[in-house]
Amino acid sequence: MSTGHPELVAAIASEIAASGPIPFVRFMELALYHPQFGYYMRSPESPQERIGWRGDFYTSSDVHPILGQALAKQAEQMYRLLGQPHPFTIVEMGPGKGLLAKHILTTCAHRYHSFFQHLRYVLIDRSPAMRELQRRNLAPWLNQPGLLAWEDDLAIMAPQGLNGLFFSNELVDSFPVHRVQVTTKGIEELWVDYRDGRFVERLMPLSSETLVHQLRRVSTDWPEDYRTEINLRASEWMEQVAQHLDRGFVLTIDYGHTAQDFYRPERKHGTFLCYFRQSINEDPFLRVGEQDMTTHVDFSSLAETGEEQNLRTTGFTNQMSFLMGLSVEQMIAELEQDSPQFNAAIHLLRPNGMGTTFKVLIQHKGIQQPELDGLQYKPFFGSALTAQSAA
Repeated sequence: MSTGHPELVAAIASEIAASGPIPFVRFMELALYHPQFGYYMRSPESPQERIGWRGDFYTSSDVHPILGQALAKQAEQMYRLLGQPHPFTIVEMGPGKGLLAKHILTTCAHRYHSFFQHLRYVLIDRSPAMRELQRRNLAPWLNQPGLLAWEDDLAIMAPQGLNGLFFSNELVDSFPVHRVQVTTKGIEELWVDYRDGRFVERLMPLSSETLVHQLRRVSTDWPEDYRTEINLRASEWMEQVAQHLDRGFVLTIDYGHTAQDFYRPERKHGTFLCYFRQSINEDPFLRVGEQDMTTHVDFSSLAETGEEQNLRTTGFTNQMSFLMGLSVEQMIAELEQDSPQFNAAIHLLRPNGMGTTFKVLIQHKGIQQPELDGLQYKPFFGSALTAQSAA
């Protein structure tokens, strides 16, 4: 079985040879985002095969356009609540193949004409391969002045005091994470070494004071050998988003949990997984640079970081409830029952699947507590997030 992309394996091994073992977060960063050979950065033979039904994994936008249609409806309501600013800027972070952008723009152009005239859409993606695919999918709008723009990275994007919506769909789960384990010495961090032609893990002291601080915030009475992940990049990202937003909303869709659920003692193996051709494994040292790596999202930490940056928590729900609040049943009623399109749309709502596994966190800034259609239905865990955020 392949150990991974040869040049990438050599690059990581060279870094370890020069400086010693590296924290797992650095290994994951290189595996996914190495500028030349990383999983997301390298141009595959067919970019469409990386994400989608025939790729390593698929996202909600690959299932059916109905999510983009619902997001367009929610964005239009946000536009009205903000007093119809010009421009109303949508910033999509981690836009994948550009399908959500395509579905949102199509819906706005057909159903929300006034909103569409005030719309500016910015895509944040540093992968040349994915940006090229996005341009193909958004070809009908490329020549429309002022509508579309691309930026490499949110961190280097000029802070312009934007009015509008920052949103992401399955972005935070792909951020590199620190992995920690409870041992007889306390909580140690997983580091990566390279020996005898292969990568191996080593448990060593924690690599940063920031990690120590975050562990104090989330750790409970974990048993020995308990292993979990700490996503410091997620908090850094949320801080950047808050700094760029003057008035408006942040909408984050991903699979994850409140901190109370994420770090419960029974979840003793953590949530780290690898995806390759729709199959799942837990070994990051196989197919390095050729498989996706992901973890679930701690939504409580995102909400807490937002509150510290004047992003107030508007609400927290799951994908099924979010779509129902935006009248998804009316959208589905337009489809032929039992057709492939009908069944695909239902897939986004399944109570034991994407409908409840995926969560939606909405935050706001520069506006009094708004009432949003997508937050009409609040599942039982909504109060758990609020309590965690206020702690």
